[in-house]
Amino acid sequence: MMPIPLIISCVVFVTVLIGAFVGWVMRKRLLPNDFTDETKSVVSVSMATVATISALVLGLLISNANASFTTLGGEVTTLSAQILRLDRILHRYGPDADPARQTLQQYASQKSIDFFPGDPRQVNLNNPSTYQVLQKLEDEMLQLKATNARDQWWLAQAMSLAGKIGDTRWLISQQIGQGTPKAFVALLVFWLTSLFASLACSHR
Repeated sequence: MMPIPLIISCVVFVTVLIGAFVGWVMRKRLLPNDFTDETKSVVSVSMATVATISALVLGLLISNANASFTTLGGEVTTLSAQILRLDRILHRYGPDADPARQTLQQYASQKSIDFFPGDPRQVNLNNPSTYQVLQKLEDEMLQLKATNARDQWWLAQAMSLAGKIGDTRWLISQQIGQGTPKAFVALLVFWLTSLFASLACSHR
């Protein structure tokens, strides 16, 4: 099965190609009297306008894609730092937190597979089974019984970090479906098709 981005690229290519073909057909049907200096000037100005707008829309698409990538990368980095910090806190809490640490390591392993699978098409930012591991970790931490002020402080810090990990997980999952706006893509295809049609029509 072809990846969706490749399918979209093929559709855009065919659409622009059809636009060029339509312009070429229209060029064959125009009379020599239609190619006056005024007509050439109008076509040139129109093509320049279309090219400028196409460049603007393309720039907006690139900017949007870069912003989405940067945001998602920052959230993944934050999640990694939170997991590492929580592991150190549980380590300092003592041996009673070892089962929770093992569950945390399991969560980190599954989350890594979700983010970086062998097949890029299998990236899963919202895997329910991975979230169940996080819930298991929270339950195991709730079962810990702090016997002194020191353990109470470490346990409070650990629970706070576990909550932040859950929040970051939801933020990352919200990135699903927030790619390039379809209206921008459609507008870019329209302007490119118009541009190539104009080029083919005006070419002698």
